[in-house]
Amino acid sequence: MKRLLSAFSASITIVKEHISGEYLFLLTDNEGKLAAMDYNPGMEESIRNSSLRLGHDFSVEHSGVNAISEAMATQGPVYLTPEQHESPYFRSWHCFATPLIVEGKLVGYLDVSTINEEMKGELIAIAKLISIHMLNCYASSAPARDTGAGEEPVLSERQLDVLKLISEGQTVKSIALKLHIKESTVNHHKKVIFEKLGVQSSAEAVRIASQLQVL
Repeated sequence: MKRLLSAFSASITIVKEHISGEYLFLLTDNEGKLAAMDYNPGMEESIRNSSLRLGHDFSVEHSGVNAISEAMATQGPVYLTPEQHESPYFRSWHCFATPLIVEGKLVGYLDVSTINEEMKGELIAIAKLISIHMLNCYASSAPARDTGAGEEPVLSERQLDVLKLISEGQTVKSIALKLHIKESTVNHHKKVIFEKLGVQSSAEAVRIASQLQVL
């Protein structure tokens, strides 16, 4: 758990300074019990008046339907809108939770939540990148910013080359010429990049990758 807590802390530090609205990051152990959380300073009173404490049980039996309980039930990523929560505290939150699995072993669950309607579009992409970053760090037992041997990058070197050129406004044709590859190969790289970052457009890919210092 110490390794997971370290990976959680290092990974969310990357994104916190780029989030202006209200956010809540939750990390549980593999049984759904709260092991760590972080949130923007303006939420202190709200958290203090809630039932969220270390050890809080997010199972549906103890907390009603919530994103973590659903991720526990399905063993897959889950997005819940405010009205889908049974807990009154989360009735205004958009929540995305996902299991954290390393080498086939469940080590915990990550939940990224916001009450900002305009932020919900980025919620899933941010949660996916944080979980990838966390698992890379956890598996390698290295600091999150260490890109040494044994840590698989979120994006490959070639995918980063493509994304960098996209950020410069280059077209698929010009990227293919610069990298000496086929246009179909560029499109394949773009498809993989979008899937890894959980986005639908080049602009979103550049913005999310920049926020998480992947680019």
